[in-house]
Amino acid sequence: MSRIGKAPIAIPAGVTVTVDKDNVVTVKGKNGELKQAVNPELTVAVEDGHVVLTRPSDDREHRAQHGLFRALINNMVVGVSEGYRKEMELVGVGYRAAATGQVLELSLGFSHAIYIKLPPEVKVEAKSERNKNPLIILTSDDKQLLGQVCAKIRSLRKPEPYKGKGIKFVGEIIRRKSGKKAGAK
Repeated sequence: MSRIGKAPIAIPAGVTVTVDKDNVVTVKGKNGELKQAVNPELTVAVEDGHVVLTRPSDDREHRAQHGLFRALINNMVVGVSEGYRKEMELVGVGYRAAATGQVLELSLGFSHAIYIKLPPEVKVEAKSERNKNPLIILTSDDKQLLGQVCAKIRSLRKPEPYKGKGIKFVGEIIRRKSGKKAGAK
């Protein structure tokens, strides 16, 4: 991880990065504001349009923390300037999704509909076109929160290996298994 930690983070136009005395990094941009507490042993400096992290020693723990916090701060900078977007696809007969405000309603073949209240930082959109699988489009400026919400939605009906039914990311390839008939001779 030390190679990642050594790379400086370029600050794009319209984004401000500040570091307070408690080593809390605040990143503000057009999409919002994010904060991250950084290990006090690491030094965070904002100099001429770049954020630079330095570690006190080459200990294994310091190298790991160096790369981790550099990646987290970079994700914050990208999030407030461009944002993150994830698309999920519902594969299965009768699977449906509908979004009303911050509530996502899913019909996944259970005897009841599932309602998920999403955090205000995550924007949701559901698309259903004829002869295509329903799509759930999630956008946010916080990459960690977006990934957590996607994992929660996916955990409701993971893609199964025989027919490929379930909730999957768009472009994800599911390894398929052949059924019973492949083993019979």
